[in-house]
Amino acid sequence: MLRSTLRSARGSAPGPWCGTAVALCCVMLLAAGCSAGAAAAVGPYTGQSVEVVGSWTGAEQANFERVLRAFGDRTGARVRYTSGGSDLSVLVSSRLGAGNPPDIAMIPQPGVLAQYAASGAAKPVTETVAAAVRANFSPQWQQLGTAGGRLYGVYFKAANKSVIWYRADAFAAAGVGPPSTLEELTEVSQTLVDSGTAAMTVPGADGWPLTDWFENVYLQQAGPERYDRLAAHDLPWTDPTVVEALRSMGRYWASPQFLQGGPKGALQTTFTRSVADVFGAKPSSAMLYEADFVTTEIAKLGVYRVGSDARHFAWPSVAGTGRVVVAGGDAAVAFKDRPVTMELMAYLASPEAAAIMARQGGFLSVNRSLDTAVYPDATTRALAETLLQAETLRFDLSDMTPRSFGGGNGASMWRLLQAYLAAPATDPAVIAARLEDAAAKAYGAP
Repeated sequence: MLRSTLRSARGSAPGPWCGTAVALCCVMLLAAGCSAGAAAAVGPYTGQSVEVVGSWTGAEQANFERVLRAFGDRTGARVRYTSGGSDLSVLVSSRLGAGNPPDIAMIPQPGVLAQYAASGAAKPVTETVAAAVRANFSPQWQQLGTAGGRLYGVYFKAANKSVIWYRADAFAAAGVGPPSTLEELTEVSQTLVDSGTAAMTVPGADGWPLTDWFENVYLQQAGPERYDRLAAHDLPWTDPTVVEALRSMGRYWASPQFLQGGPKGALQTTFTRSVADVFGAKPSSAMLYEADFVTTEIAKLGVYRVGSDARHFAWPSVAGTGRVVVAGGDAAVAFKDRPVTMELMAYLASPEAAAIMARQGGFLSVNRSLDTAVYPDATTRALAETLLQAETLRFDLSDMTPRSFGGGNGASMWRLLQAYLAAPATDPAVIAARLEDAAAKAYGAP
């Protein structure tokens, strides 16, 4: 359970990183007799280099590099960002194998973080970093960065994965409003189809959106305790709750004309294509389920404005469940324990660092010391506050599992849900059994 209270960055005490940096800067300024501007490239780590690797490209990479430049300006360190794209784990593993690890990697899967910690490749944070994390993040997010009782990860970027986006004009033409329950979602979808437009675009070519579908349905139907047990494989995938969640998904996917292009068409639809199918110049569908980061893709198309033409509603509830959210995130994990590396880790835990990226848009933070007023629009602000205030919040289940099962390209969970999308009339118990077989192998069961 997560009940977070927002605290303004203006009213919070400066963190340990801030005090150290300010004191060092003052000493250097007095000694050198130079201005603050001239001292910007000089600091306690002048001449030292730090490398951060992550999956971000394009605008996300450019915005994160602003954060890294700010750290460099304050400390004198030279910080380089390397993008591994969708093959981040391959990049990190190859660098570790070559004995040349990056200083920090932005890891999106807690399961992978735990594997690096268990192998000794990842380095536990110093007490200074841990103090910054305790000051700025809820216990749940602290726990997500912990492995074997030690803190390794600082969750710099988060994602709200319990959001369905829709075209306001399509809803108005059909005379419907945002549904609040799964039953209402089915009713709204049928009305949209009757009005002449496909209800939902599903990017089935990319397996991860399908795992997100399952996670939202399962968390709503089975509850957080079973969700946790399933993520840890303490509950088998053949459990009746899993079968029922799969049945709910299959029922919707198999409904005539609900999916743009039908199940087979959905299997050929990529994430980027799905956004254009709903919010492009020639839209063919009314809704798209995906996380908050879809706003960046909508803006790129330049046709529908987020917040007015392109709107969102929370994933529909089941049996009166409250504010239930599936979240994702990227944790900074150190692979070197140099002082400059840990200084950057502490900086990434600060509200100052989060604010730099938050102002650019397309970014959510779960740093509870960040003033949400820094977000550039009401939609982003609302999505961030939902993460902070959710009554029940759970991390993306597939990312909690071993990489071969749910956390990477070609993972078993991805492939099996794609097979189910291709034939949604399949007995869900058959899919559940296949998922259990794959999970047993991935978790190392005899």
